[in-house]
Amino acid sequence: MSLNILAVDDSRTMRDMLRLSLTNAGMTVTTAEDGVHGLELLETMQPDAIISDVNMPRLNGFGFIAAIRKIERLRAVPILILTTESAPELKARARNAGATGWIVKPFDPQKLVSSIQMVTG
Repeated sequence: MSLNILAVDDSRTMRDMLRLSLTNAGMTVTTAEDGVHGLELLETMQPDAIISDVNMPRLNGFGFIAAIRKIERLRAVPILILTTESAPELKARARNAGATGWIVKPFDPQKLVSSIQMVTG
């Protein structure tokens, strides 16, 4: 079974790295450049998991997660935060917003894949 993943990051390089890593693991990846674009894509897609950066223009990761959690059909979708930040208070803020997990950049592709498999399994 192929997992459908939405990856949201304002860095084109990071989006490309995510797409490559997850596609190589047999997943289908849709990318968005910020939270606003991610929400627009979610109007027509039902992902198995979402990966989101924190620091993005227009709508940051916390606002993006909070908006997703207000959408009934997306409430249970796992959301992994992918960021260079590792401060405990930011992790707590992400958890409070509705994030499922936290991955620090630069990421290890195999750890990313196993994290997604863990939260979707």
